[in-house]
Amino acid sequence: MRNITLMSALTGCTRLLAAAAMLLTLAACNTTTEIAALEEPTAAPITGQTNDPAPGFENVVAGSEEDFILNVGRRTYFTKDSSALDSVAMATLDKQAIWLNSNPRWLVKLQGFADDSGSASNMETLSQKRADAVMAYLVSKGVDANRLWAKGYGNDREVRDCTDRSCQVQNRRVVSNLRTERDAL
Repeated sequence: MRNITLMSALTGCTRLLAAAAMLLTLAACNTTTEIAALEEPTAAPITGQTNDPAPGFENVVAGSEEDFILNVGRRTYFTKDSSALDSVAMATLDKQAIWLNSNPRWLVKLQGFADDSGSASNMETLSQKRADAVMAYLVSKGVDANRLWAKGYGNDREVRDCTDRSCQVQNRRVVSNLRTERDAL
């Protein structure tokens, strides 16, 4: 009989400890929620529209470098062994030209790149032609040529070192990098 009373007492004690642990856990959750509400800004409501800002990018300032990268795009891609602009490249560059004409304080370094489908000197020449083609197109869309300069880097700065076609296309590009002052080529 005494063992049954002891077991009942332990069970009651265990229940009390479990209840206390649950209360402490709930109190901690409530405190964490209150702190998070004070420290984190409220996210912009997502409406499901195409132009909704990506979570974490609701406060991108118009005319900033982040605005250019996120909302315009700074990469122009090319087909293998070509410096010709296709319709997709021109669409990207049209958006860049509109943005640059609206934000004249920015200068742009156009960095051309190539994959490793030829000799180093040929790829450097091709990457320079790509950068020059982007520059000529932007100038034709009204961007002041004095704000732009172009440099071809060949295949020295590959995005990825790979052999499959879908990967290599990432290396055949011109990147439009915003600057506040001219830097060395």
